[in-house]
Amino acid sequence: MLVTGATGNVGGPLVEALRAAGAAVRPAARRPRDPEGVRFDFSDPGTWDAAFAGVRTMFLVRPPQLADVRRDLVPALVRARERGVRHVVLLSVQGAGLVPVLPHAAAERWLRRSGLAWTFLRPSYFDQNLTTVFAADIRDRSRIVVPAGNGRTAFVDARDVAAVAARVLLDPRAHAGRIWTPTGEEALTWDEAAAVLGEVLGRTIAYTRPGIRAYVRHARHQLGMDPAMAATTAAIHATARLGLAGRLTGDVRAVTGRAPTSLREFARRESRVWAPARCPDATAPGTPPEHRNGGHP
Repeated sequence: MLVTGATGNVGGPLVEALRAAGAAVRPAARRPRDPEGVRFDFSDPGTWDAAFAGVRTMFLVRPPQLADVRRDLVPALVRARERGVRHVVLLSVQGAGLVPVLPHAAAERWLRRSGLAWTFLRPSYFDQNLTTVFAADIRDRSRIVVPAGNGRTAFVDARDVAAVAARVLLDPRAHAGRIWTPTGEEALTWDEAAAVLGEVLGRTIAYTRPGIRAYVRHARHQLGMDPAMAATTAAIHATARLGLAGRLTGDVRAVTGRAPTSLREFARRESRVWAPARCPDATAPGTPPEHRNGGHP
C-alpha cells in the first residue's frame, strides 16, 4: 500500500502503525526521509509511476498548497487508476460534506465518480495545528489568532487519526464506501482551548477572535501563508464560526477500540514546542557569543 504525505502529522505515525502490523507499506513524500520511501510529487508526473507500481490501496493526503483539485490532484489519481490502484483512503476534513468550496469536498466528489473504491476520513480539527501553523503565535505572543468566532471545535490528535487510518488500510474492503469522522471526546470554544494551553504552560494564552479578513491578513503577513492556504484555513475555521465544527463522534473508539487523546493530554505531551525562547545574559561570564541569542530548537 502507498502512503502519501508520509512525513506529515498523520502519514508518519500511520507508516509506523502499518509496519508494526506487518504490512507492506511504501512511504511517499516530496522529500522522503524513510530509506524505503519513494519521491512523490503531485506536480511532477515523473515521480508517479514508481510510486504507484504494484499498489492496490492508497492513502491520499492533499498537500495544503494544492487548492485546485481538478488541476493539481486529478491527473495523478487518473494515473494511479491506470497503474492498478483500486482503493483510495482520502484524508478529508470534518465539514467537507457541508462546505462544498473546500478542496477536500472537491476531492471527495471526484473519487465518488472515479470508479475506484473509496473511504473518506473526515477528522475534526488537528491538535497539531497548534504546534505547527500557529505555534509561533502561541510561543512568542501568547495568543491564538483564528477566525472561529464563539463556535466550538472538536479537537483531535493526528496520531488518533493515523490509528483509524491504519485499521482502514489493513482491511479496506470492510471500510469501502464508509465515511469516518475521527474526533476527540470534547468540543471546546477557542477561549476554552486557550485556557487549557494556559493551564499547561503556566501563562495566559489569549484568543483574539479575528474576523475572516483580519485573519487572512494575519496569515499572509505574519504566518507566511500563500493566498490559497490562507483562504483554505480561513474556510476551515469558518466552519466553527458557523457552528459546524463541534460535532463529536465515537469513531476513534469504534475503529481502534481505545479512547482518543484529550487536548490537555496533547498539550502536556507537546508543551516544549510553545516554550518561549530564552536569551541568556549576554554579560554572563563564559557565555559563547553564538549562544547569546536564545532560540527554540
